[in-house]
Amino acid sequence: MNQQSPIAAIATPVGEGGIAVIRVSGRGALEKVQNCFKGKDLTKADSHTVHFGKIVKKDGRIVDEVLATIFRSPKSYTGEDTVEVSCHGGVLVTQAVLETILEQGVRSAEPGEFTQRAFLNGKLDLDQAEAVADLIHAKSIKAVDAAHQQLEGRLGKHIKEFRQQIIDATAMVELELDFIEEDVEFANKEQLRKLLSDVNEEIARLLDTYETGRLVKDGVKTVFIGRPNAGKSTLLNTLVGSERAIVTEIAGTTRDTIDADWSYEGLLFKLIDTAGLRDTEDVIEAEGVKRSQKAFEQADLVVYLKDLSLPLDPEEREEVAGFQKRAAATPFLLIGTKLDLEDTSEEERIDYDLKISALEEQNIDDLKKLMKQRALENKDYDTSSLLVTSSRHRDALQKARENVQRAIQALDQGMTGDFLSIDLRSALKELGAITGEITNEHVLDSIFSRFCIGK
Repeated sequence: MNQQSPIAAIATPVGEGGIAVIRVSGRGALEKVQNCFKGKDLTKADSHTVHFGKIVKKDGRIVDEVLATIFRSPKSYTGEDTVEVSCHGGVLVTQAVLETILEQGVRSAEPGEFTQRAFLNGKLDLDQAEAVADLIHAKSIKAVDAAHQQLEGRLGKHIKEFRQQIIDATAMVELELDFIEEDVEFANKEQLRKLLSDVNEEIARLLDTYETGRLVKDGVKTVFIGRPNAGKSTLLNTLVGSERAIVTEIAGTTRDTIDADWSYEGLLFKLIDTAGLRDTEDVIEAEGVKRSQKAFEQADLVVYLKDLSLPLDPEEREEVAGFQKRAAATPFLLIGTKLDLEDTSEEERIDYDLKISALEEQNIDDLKKLMKQRALENKDYDTSSLLVTSSRHRDALQKARENVQRAIQALDQGMTGDFLSIDLRSALKELGAITGEITNEHVLDSIFSRFCIGK
């Protein structure tokens, strides 16, 4: 156990509430809290017990009545001696309790430091530690489910199985190298190739889940584009159920991109309302149009809105075709808006995916279903199966797979075992980086800086 000096932080959101929790962890944590705790001797208390008392200043002034919960090493979140002090949930009283504890020689915790200690003390693999942050930041039910899978260690289990298979293969190859002068063969080449091929295929299956995992974790970046007054802001407001964007009859009201989160059937959509597409001499509006183009290029789903109350002129027809072509593999929807005001005087000769009226909420439910269907087209959206949601994990898996493929190629070309060993060890390094069996300080700093203080 890596018992370190005690740290403390408020572990609950700061604000007015029934209860707030201050977490203290590290070597001597019980003694430090006992110095300002008036009640039962916490240093003699059993683990996983709760004790009523008061937090007091050195001059005897009472700060607050509290409950102190004891977790003794190694049976705690961090693996260290830990005390969780539950006090009244006001902003000032919570801060006063924390400051009183810090006065006992306890240091303020850095972001994610409790979870980092849990990792360093072997309570969590690195991928599980990352899942803690994902769980906290999750904005949809599906994202919560994906984080829970990783927190339960399902990804780590797969990675460790891959590593063990590669370790076994490496051992055979390197053992053969040790006896190269005796011309002894320990590795059956066909069995070795099958083992590596199986690992290669399993890693490929995991990698195939990344795009779905990314959308589940980060949300579907959905960009509404179209000409001014096409109903983009009205549709965004209708979907999120609030007046998020300003709606007027004045063209060019939206000058910048406006973002709003919207969840549908457990999947998060990050809706982006953009400035109307048109040539303009207004400097601010022109910058808005430029940002609209950038949002389009980064979209996971593009929704082009066409005002049905106006005829489709040749210029806009060409514009729609241009956006469809530029979208390429990005899912694209052509939606007719203002259905309640539709001009049916002439044949438009254009195929809409759907016609709606956001103001009258006509066909909005059908639009929601269509957006989800199109966003997840050609993607396996069964979140009961394991999903890779982290770009760090994806990159490590890709590199590991490349090394395994090089080892297979070396095997097929009859190269000596030392070449195979280099590739196999490189694959092991990449897989070990996912679970934290092989890591460095810079990676840890990057990961745990994402955490909130107190976790």
